[in-house]
Amino acid sequence: MKNIIITGVSNGLGFETSKKLLENNYFVYGISRTINENIELLKKTYKNNFKHKVYDLSDVDNIKKEIFEDFLNEKKEIHCFINNAAIAYDDIITNLNIDSLNKMYKINVLSPIIFSKFVIRNFILNKTKGSLVNISSVCAHTGYKGLSMYASTKGSIEAFSKNIAREWGEYGIRSNCIVAGFMETNMSNNLTKQQKDRIYNRTSLKEATNIDSVVNTIIFLVSDESKSITGQNIFVDSGTI
Repeated sequence: MKNIIITGVSNGLGFETSKKLLENNYFVYGISRTINENIELLKKTYKNNFKHKVYDLSDVDNIKKEIFEDFLNEKKEIHCFINNAAIAYDDIITNLNIDSLNKMYKINVLSPIIFSKFVIRNFILNKTKGSLVNISSVCAHTGYKGLSMYASTKGSIEAFSKNIAREWGEYGIRSNCIVAGFMETNMSNNLTKQQKDRIYNRTSLKEATNIDSVVNTIIFLVSDESKSITGQNIFVDSGTI
């Protein structure tokens, strides 16, 4: 049974991905800031292969102790890290609030970089040809008003992922980004119907990105079926780009 770490498991893409992984007999170490009915469902349904940790990823200083020492035994073999958790600080740059920007960068950029450090060390210790899967966004490639600061965090992760693939490929370690289009998730709930329609009309399919398409792409990148794919940005975006 392969062991997977995934962040942001309480809702949306993280929850749906966790369910799919568990259905496919992976052991999931899920991390989220809160516990809700989704987490309780996973605990009840998959009690033998789901373990959950409540953790605020903006606390970057304690990731090693809280996650890789207390939550995970450092010698426990990890096969994949899915960097899913993110927050969107939406505003135009002239309204920038430094505290909000710092928090977003801690969660979206610094925490996954720190996670990757310890996951790759685990890969090397166990001689595991592991996989890193980062969830990015089309807003890093095309402009949306109010998303410049959020887009900068996703652009950072894409650059990091591509360079990790170069650094560690000789060990069989792979790193890829899924560039997701706008999905119907909690992160898009604050958009009006008119705003959503404008976004969807910019796509080739004229519709929201199907969350199952993104989930299935993640599952593919976790599996050995994608063992020759690394350093890539894989667009699942209804044809936005």
